[in-house]
Amino acid sequence: MGVAIRTAGDDDREVIVRLLDRAFQDDPVSGWVFPGEEYRRATHHRLMAAFTDIVLAEGRVDLTEDGSACALWMSVPADDPGHGDRPAGERTDDDDFARMRRAVDPDNERVELIGRLTAGIHPSGRAHEYLWMIGVVPGRQGEGLGTALIGSVLDRCDRQGRAAYLEASSERSRLLYERLGFEAAGDPLALPEGPHMWPMWREPRTTPATSWTGPRV
Repeated sequence: MGVAIRTAGDDDREVIVRLLDRAFQDDPVSGWVFPGEEYRRATHHRLMAAFTDIVLAEGRVDLTEDGSACALWMSVPADDPGHGDRPAGERTDDDDFARMRRAVDPDNERVELIGRLTAGIHPSGRAHEYLWMIGVVPGRQGEGLGTALIGSVLDRCDRQGRAAYLEASSERSRLLYERLGFEAAGDPLALPEGPHMWPMWREPRTTPATSWTGPRV
């Protein structure tokens, strides 16, 4: 039986936030941003809410009908540096990353730093679909829900000749994405005193003729 998937709307916000909070409590990157289990359980949901609000407003959230898994996607144009980043000389105390830190956890510089670091490795120069996050609630992992969510978008990418990009936050997820056709897009990002993230790029399975075949990283 197939997995029923729909596009989420504003009415699904709380379901998505709770789902992501549960799904990423034990994620290595979430553990780095919010070290300590008690601190993470009290604070992590605010970052998931900020991400959800951004993607509901500017991208698309795919949600399984039973609310057990979701994927957050952004369509990135060729001239976008990724993650809303600005060149270093143009940054201010009121840019997107600084505002997110103030809204989520003002005394935690890692909330701001994770955005800047991932923006710094995001490919530019070619339009693509960006898988910002994908989460499956504990107890439902390993059932193929994540693969179904990703696969529906990758099928469309293949039909449209569009590339896709993501950052894997664990070895387990990196291996899954490799099976779906993603390949390394530069060196892993080593978070300061923390885990690695793996930038990964996927060419469409049927690529239109082009003079350039890869992203700039």
